[in-house]
Amino acid sequence: MPITTAKWTIDDYHRMIAAGILDDRRVELLKGEIVEMPPEGEPHAYFSSEAGEYLIRLLGDRATIRIAKPITLPNNSEPEPDIAIVQRLGREYLKHHPYPENIFWLIEYSNTSLDKDLEVKSKIYAEVRIAEYWVVNLKKRQLILFREPEDGEYASKSTLAVGTIYPLAFPDLAVSVSAIVSI
Repeated sequence: MPITTAKWTIDDYHRMIAAGILDDRRVELLKGEIVEMPPEGEPHAYFSSEAGEYLIRLLGDRATIRIAKPITLPNNSEPEPDIAIVQRLGREYLKHHPYPENIFWLIEYSNTSLDKDLEVKSKIYAEVRIAEYWVVNLKKRQLILFREPEDGEYASKSTLAVGTIYPLAFPDLAVSVSAIVSI
């Protein structure tokens, strides 16, 4: 007999948050399922914070850098990427978290969650056509770059340890790979 799990909508999830049901729990909503997030180790916290500060300096007023904040996706997902580079909408974010059309690119730092970030989250982000998604493999100090969302997957995937990346949203902006993976 197959087991059926209860799926949650974003509205259900927001009601649980408002009611305090999820207080003191590190969770995110992925495709209607409430998923526990592993604790953040020191390397994860350090590298994501340093990279966030680097991107803030690099991008200036061109984008807002959101560190470990939710984004709202139409596939019943509300993940909390480590870094979200989004449009500068100011007080509009009092009404809603960034939607896919507000997102330039996302970055996840992965140690114990590498499989989830490479397999599950990449498909969730590709499905809603987020143009660019970066995963930093903390064990290997590599950046895995996903681009060209197509049919629920990314058509382009490359791995870098050094060099320069030019984000699709800002083709004139040179981002140092080492500043993202090994500050």
